Amino acid sequence: MDLNDYSKEDLWELIVEAVHASVMYPTHKAYTRDTVLVETPNITHGELARRLSIPVGEALVLLKELADDKQKTVP
Repeated sequence: MDLNDYSKEDLWELIVEAVHASVMYPTHKAYTRDTVLVETPNITHGELARRLSIPVGEALVLLKELADDKQKTVP
């Protein structure tokens, strides 16, 4: 399933809310953006979850948000 497909699911907003409530969310997002995606730009949510020892839902949210952020900065 594509990252965009996940965001269309009914429970997506609940997952995002739960991830954003985590005290480690900003750190995980920055580390994923600045380190993980530089080293492994095509990392899957499963690989990211294993690498950071985080839930798959958090990995999905991180990758989706970072992909959206990247699209906003590309002219």
